[in-house]
Amino acid sequence: MFFSTRDTGPVADAVKQHWVDTKLPAGMRPYARLARWERPIGWWLLLWPCWWSAALAAVAAGNAIPNVWHLVLFFVGAVAMRGAGCTYNDIVDVDIDAKVERTRSRPIPAGQVTKTQARIFLIAQALLGFLVLIQFNMFSIALGIASLVPVAIYPFMKRVTDWPQLFLGFAFSWGALMGWAAEFGSLALTPLLLYFGGICWTIGYDTIYAHQDKEDDALVGVRSTARLFGSHTKPALIVLYALATVLFGLAAAFADAGPAAFAGILAGAIHLMWQVIVLNIDDGDQCLKLFRSNSTYGWIVFAGFVADALIGSAL
Repeated sequence: MFFSTRDTGPVADAVKQHWVDTKLPAGMRPYARLARWERPIGWWLLLWPCWWSAALAAVAAGNAIPNVWHLVLFFVGAVAMRGAGCTYNDIVDVDIDAKVERTRSRPIPAGQVTKTQARIFLIAQALLGFLVLIQFNMFSIALGIASLVPVAIYPFMKRVTDWPQLFLGFAFSWGALMGWAAEFGSLALTPLLLYFGGICWTIGYDTIYAHQDKEDDALVGVRSTARLFGSHTKPALIVLYALATVLFGLAAAFADAGPAAFAGILAGAIHLMWQVIVLNIDDGDQCLKLFRSNSTYGWIVFAGFVADALIGSAL
């Protein structure tokens, strides 16, 4: 039987009393938790580079707004592929998750679903993502298939390098290439700069996230930039966020963007600096709150790009 009939309660770090736990049938809840449906921040972080890239493509093409159909496809694809990625990560990391306080109640180590059931669910989500992908041009389809390489290797990196967040950046920033490719059927300097900026941003926000688990990670041998940076996390974040801001600014410049785009990037930089100033790396709850605030950062930058497209098309 595919659907689990065993529900031992929500995951420790999940949102409490979310619709997953209050509205879904008990047998579906473990799968929703595998896909992290109750935690939309994950697919927002995957989606933002896609939408930023689509918005800069609109600026470069002289369009008033990004292609709305593309934005919808990227949204559905981000939800599906983020869920598939989390499911894959949980299958790979089941032994580690069982040893970490925050993750031992996840569906697989908690016995809510078997590995086989999780694999079937993974395939179903990946198929939905593929159906989304084939709506784009052939260049974008090939580019999207190539994204599976960083996705596949990321879960193993925490075992072999202090920089697993770098490999998360490779995977989560891929949308910076996709939005542009979907519009033009090719790549250019703008999406590449946006991609590298997204990698810096990802390392930053996921370092903050990883500080929640640093004690448990040290015990089980999991490596991370949170452990690597330690007490030097704030200076490291300043460098990473500054690099992201500069690279985003260069991406906008090569797209011939105007003042509104740069105003959005500047406002976003202020938000990132606020994260650094208030950060307490020993406060797990605050680390999670600041990590989630990167969705706000995404909206700020996107709003600047969209406003610039509107203004540019009217001139």
